[in-house]
Amino acid sequence: MKKKKQPIFNIYIVLMLIFFYLPIIYTIFFSFNETKSLTHFSGFSLRWYEKMFADRTMMEAIWYTFIIAIIATVVSTIVGTITAIGLSKSKRIVQNIVEQINNLPIMNPEIVTAVGLLMLFASIKGIEKGFVTLLLAHIMFCIPYVILSVTPKLRTLDPNLTEAAMDLGATPWQALTKVIVPQIMPGIVSGALIAFTMSFDDFVISYFVTGNGVNNISTLVWTMSKRINPSINALSTIIIVIITIGLILANVVPLLKDKKEKKRI
Repeated sequence: MKKKKQPIFNIYIVLMLIFFYLPIIYTIFFSFNETKSLTHFSGFSLRWYEKMFADRTMMEAIWYTFIIAIIATVVSTIVGTITAIGLSKSKRIVQNIVEQINNLPIMNPEIVTAVGLLMLFASIKGIEKGFVTLLLAHIMFCIPYVILSVTPKLRTLDPNLTEAAMDLGATPWQALTKVIVPQIMPGIVSGALIAFTMSFDDFVISYFVTGNGVNNISTLVWTMSKRINPSINALSTIIIVIITIGLILANVVPLLKDKKEKKRI
């Protein structure tokens, strides 16, 4: 029975991979199309890449996307990590209450969060929708994901680890930076990666809180989707390449470090 199920299972996996990756391959393939057609490949050309780099609006959107994603990731990672560490030292009832509050933005529909932020920024005098509101919104919805990633790592630590470090002469700051943080680093890194991905990919919240000509890639693509513009394919291809390189480095670098450590031993 197991031998009969195995081919069916393999076929299922292949079909799922095709379903996931065919749109990506299609996008990359037609980013090099000579004409505007999205169904007929007329010939190889870098025309749409040249047009993309010459388009000031598109380049500004890329710039805003990366700057906001990087700043939001750094701020949310620091705030979320400190919050998670503080909660780990709090009473159980406080931890449960804060964790439930932290889960609300994650489980809450994005459209509700977007409308809420829109009303909040509109009610504050002196704040105009633009870069600042977009950045604050991204930081806000990224922090819960960092807390959610770091908290499980903190729960696996020995609760007496900090006291032991301080008994050996470490200051509270040294105990935090040299003992606690290295132990929970995988959770911090995963939280930072999730925060960057959420910020980079967000559309609904960004669409409601941005203004004054400040667009990220998602809102720009939405405005361009109403008319055929193969430059979107070129932009998507570059993003795919950057993400692929990042994933390769994130997986290969640790393996190389492990091999070097094994050779030293």
